[in-house]
Order: sequence, then structure tokens, then C-alpha cells
Amino acid sequence: MDTDPTTPTPHEPGPAALDLSLPAGHHPVRRDHSAPTAHEPASLDHPVIGADTAPGPGSAPRLGPGTAPGPGTAPGPGTAPGPDRPRNAGGRPPGAPPSRRPGAGYVHGYSEHEARRLGDQADTLAALLHAGTHYRAGSRVLEAGCGVGAQTAHLVTASPGARFTAVDVSADSLAQARARIRAHHPAAAVEWRRADLHDLPFDDGYFDHVFVCFVLEHLGEPLRALAGLRRVLRPGGTITVIEGDHGSAFFHPRGARAQAVIGHQVRLQAVAGGNALIGRELQPLLTRAGYTDVEVRPRTVYADASRPGLVEGFTRNTFIAMVASVREEAVAAGLSSAADFDRGVAELRRAADEGGTFHYTFFKAVAVNP
Repeated sequence: MDTDPTTPTPHEPGPAALDLSLPAGHHPVRRDHSAPTAHEPASLDHPVIGADTAPGPGSAPRLGPGTAPGPGTAPGPGTAPGPDRPRNAGGRPPGAPPSRRPGAGYVHGYSEHEARRLGDQADTLAALLHAGTHYRAGSRVLEAGCGVGAQTAHLVTASPGARFTAVDVSADSLAQARARIRAHHPAAAVEWRRADLHDLPFDDGYFDHVFVCFVLEHLGEPLRALAGLRRVLRPGGTITVIEGDHGSAFFHPRGARAQAVIGHQVRLQAVAGGNALIGRELQPLLTRAGYTDVEVRPRTVYADASRPGLVEGFTRNTFIAMVASVREEAVAAGLSSAADFDRGVAELRRAADEGGTFHYTFFKAVAVNP
């Protein structure tokens, strides 16, 4: 059931009150492998535009070099841009490898452990976050920033007749996503596309719906990304955006060291160009990007000993694991000593022990392209 979001009281400051700058002379250890360099290939081991099932009506067909895209088709690598899809300001044609964008990075890294954490998070929260999200058979749906496919798996389960295009800037993440869906949902109609959210290689109004989950928090220009997504969404089409907000993390037993390590994660994400508190901003962001009928509802997670699945799947394996993963960066940036960081994580883990409790709020927004 949807509930009102919890906010810090004057006596219980959350991470939002933190100074997000790093100590003078310190720089975070960057693990930004999300964008390819000039020496990185533009494709995976398989074609960039591909599907485990043959494209059907309403899908973006494969285009070979020199093939002229027809109405409503997506230009492929090497395809000359048409009048509705000009080259960008830098002269790079659509479909070419995206450039590295300063200030945008995935602060959690791209390890196997992180891929497992994302999977645990998606599986644990599927009923909470995906409730009410269903697309009609034949609908063209863009999943923007699909990552390792953790959310894709739940999208195709809920809407087996929809035709999905999953986009991410990371070749490695796309490969993992494709393998995940092929193994667990072999009949799903998913096409995989490597692209930059700021320069999507699709015609105006191509998609019926857009789904974005845990992506805006990692972008330096979320408003620009939302505006770009609106361009490829047909008039009357919907966008669904889901984001968290670390300022909504409340737990018992409460401890200053535990609160501090959450704050370190928030600060590091800000330095990397992101915003771990973005959930509270979805309504104004979508409105400023030109969407209408914006409706935002909080989706609250509460875990205690009576809900062992949430304690294990969310408190331990999602939230605490996420905070613990920035230990190296926090120490290198001078935010904490290794010993103090470890004490903070140990203190946070008490919320997952007998007698502990944990609360967190996600925000789910649905809006319309007028």
C-alpha cells in the first residue's frame, strides 16, 4: 500500500543536510566504465541491434550498412541520418559510439558482486516497484538504461506481448542483460541497443512507452535526459520513472557512524555527477521536461524480523551492500578512515539483526507526453 514518505525531523538529520563537497586535495577513485573510449569497439560480440526473436510489426528492424531507414525505423551504425534525425552538434552520426561525458559515472562500479546486488534488489522489490506497470501486446516500449537486465526480466514477465528495446551505454552490461533474458525468458521480444541517453538513435515519437528505473540518479543532466526521452515518445505515450532517495533511510538501532557512511555514499555519488536524493525531485523534473499529468507515488520498504525476506534481500543484500561497496572511494577521498568506515557499516548491519528495523522510500512517477 502506498504511504506518505517519511522525512527527517529536526532531531534526526538525513544525508540531505550534508556538505557534498570532498575535503580539499582529495579526489574519489573513479570506476566509471559506463561509456566507451575512442578505442572501444562500437558493438558487442553480437550486432548492436539484435533480438533473440525475429523483429515483428512495430519493432525496430536491423539495418545493414547503406540501408536507408524507412518511416519509424531506427538508424543503425553507419546509417546516414535522415531529416528527422540530424547529426549531433559534434558531428557524430546517430549509432556511432557515444563519447565519454564528464561528470557522469556509476559510483557502485561494474563488478560481478554489483550485478548480483542489482539482481537481488530487482527480485526483492519486484512486487513493490512493478505493481501497476503493464503494457499492451504489440506496444513498443523503451527501457532506458537497462544495465544488466535486472528490471528487464520483470518487465517482460508482466507484459509478455509487448516489444521491448533495451538501451544502455555499457557494452558489458548489455551482454549480461542479453544473457540473463535469454536464459530465463527465451521467448521475450527484446532488442538490445548500445546508445547514449542524451543522443538516442530513434525517430521522433517512435515508442509508445518509456521505462526508466534507477538511472536518473547517476546522470549529471537528468532534465536533459528526460527531454531526450520525450522526443522519442509518441504524443499520448507514457513514461514511468522509478528512483530512490537515500534521505529516506531510517533504521534502528540508530547510530552516528552508520548515518555517516550513508552520507559518504551520497557525497561520492554527487561528486561523480549523480544525485542519491533524486527521488523527491521527480515531479518537478518531469514537469520541467515538458511532461503532463505527472503523478508520483511513494513506494515504501519496511523490514524487520517479521519480514526475513526483506531483511535479507533489501536491508542486507541491497542497501548495506551498496553502501559498503564505496569503502575504497570514501577512504581515498579522505571522507573516512578505513577503520571508521568499517565501524559505520558494522553499525548499519545491526538494523538487519534481531531487534533491528529498516525503512526506505522509493518514488514511482508516471507522466504523459502531451
